[in-house]
Amino acid sequence: MRSLIAFLIIHSCLLPFSHPISAQSWNYIKEKNGIKIYTYTPDYSSFKCFKGVTVFHATMKEIGLYIGNVRNFSWWDDNIRELRVLDAKSDDHVEYYFVYHVSWPLSDRDFYVDVFISTDSISGEKIVYAKPLKVTLPERDGIVRIKKYWQKWTLKPIDSNSVHAELEGFVDPGGSVPSWLYNLVIVETPLKVMGGIKHKVEVPGNH
Repeated sequence: MRSLIAFLIIHSCLLPFSHPISAQSWNYIKEKNGIKIYTYTPDYSSFKCFKGVTVFHATMKEIGLYIGNVRNFSWWDDNIRELRVLDAKSDDHVEYYFVYHVSWPLSDRDFYVDVFISTDSISGEKIVYAKPLKVTLPERDGIVRIKKYWQKWTLKPIDSNSVHAELEGFVDPGGSVPSWLYNLVIVETPLKVMGGIKHKVEVPGNH
C-alpha cells in the first residue's frame, strides 16, 4: 500500500470537486532531509491531504527530466502491471491508463489520469497537475478503480541552480483500506517521493 500511494503522488491528479488548498490550515508534522511535511483532514473525506516542501539543488531542466516529463517512464514504479498512453496531445497534456499491482490481501488498482503541465514564461514557475479522466468504461473484475484523488506540483526557480518545490495531494485508495492506516502511511510517502527526486537530480551521474 505504501508503494501504491507513492506512485499515485508522483503521477496523479486533481479532483473534479476542487478545493482551494491554499485556504486550508495545514498542520506541520516534521522535517527530515530538508523536506517539511504537512497534513490536514479535508471536509470531504477521512483520508488526509498531504504537503511536502523542499528545495531541489538542481536546474529546472534537470528536474524536468522527471517531474512533468510525459515521455520518461524509466523511473516509474516496478509494480505497474499495465500502462497505456491514451492520448499524448502535446508535451503539456497527456492521458494515461494504469493498472497497479498491490500485494495480497488487497486487490490491484486501476485509474485513468488526465495530466496537465503549465509554465509561466516570465517567472519560470512550473505547475504539474491532473484530474481523473472521465470515462464510462466498466470496472474490471478483481481490480478496484481509484476515482478520488488530486495532486499538484509547484516548482519555483530560486536561482540558476535551486528550485523551491511544493507537492500537495490526496488519494482515496478505494476498496476496504482503513483511513487510519492510510493516514499513517501518507506522512512518510512525500518524504520518499521528494527524497527520491532529490537523489536523482542532486547526486552527480544520476541524470
